[in-house]
Amino acid sequence: MPLTSTVETLSRLPLCEGIMAAASLGSRHMEVRPHFAMPPKKTARFPRSARLLRHADFERVYLQGRRHFSASFTVFYWPRPETETLAATAGPGSCLTRGLRVGFTVGRALGGAVQRNRMKRRLREAVRLAFPQTEIAADVVINPKKSLLTTDFAAVLNEVTRAFVVIEQKLAQTPAEKTGLEASTKRIAGSRKPEA
Repeated sequence: MPLTSTVETLSRLPLCEGIMAAASLGSRHMEVRPHFAMPPKKTARFPRSARLLRHADFERVYLQGRRHFSASFTVFYWPRPETETLAATAGPGSCLTRGLRVGFTVGRALGGAVQRNRMKRRLREAVRLAFPQTEIAADVVINPKKSLLTTDFAAVLNEVTRAFVVIEQKLAQTPAEKTGLEASTKRIAGSRKPEA
C-alpha cells in the first residue's frame, strides 16, 4: 500500500529518520512547529531600569523613607535627590534613572519558597500593570503580608494602583504645602487640653 502524504511518511519512520526525510523533501515541507500552533508572543517584562536591585538602596528606603499601609502589603518609599546630587554621591557602577524604582522583599516568616515566589510574581505583575508614567524620582519597596496569597488579583492590582497614587501625591507636594499642612496639624493638636 503506497503512502500518499508527507505526514504519513514521516509518522511511519523513527524520529531521527523522519527529521532527515523532512529535510530531504525541501524547505516548503520543513516547518519548525505545526500550522495549528500559536505564534510566539512577546513577553511583557518588568524592565531592569525600573527595579530596585542593590542592598544599599533597600536599606536607604527602610531607614530614610516613609510608609504607606495597605490590606495586603506595606509600601516603603523614599524620594531620590535630584540627579546632580545623586551623580556626586553615586559610585561608578550605579545607574542614574528617572522615575520610580520598585523592589520587593518577602521574609521567610511568610512561608516556604513556593509561597514567597508566588507573592513576588503576583506583586511584580500588579506593579507592571499599574506602573505610573511619572517623572517623580523615588525608590519603592513593597513588603507583602500573608493575606496576599488569598486576596483576589484584581484587589491586589487596585491596592498597588492606590499606593502609587498616594506616593505621587505625597512626593508632589511643594515644601510650602508641606509646611502649611504641618503647621495646621500642630495647631489642631496643640489646641487640645488634657482633661483634669
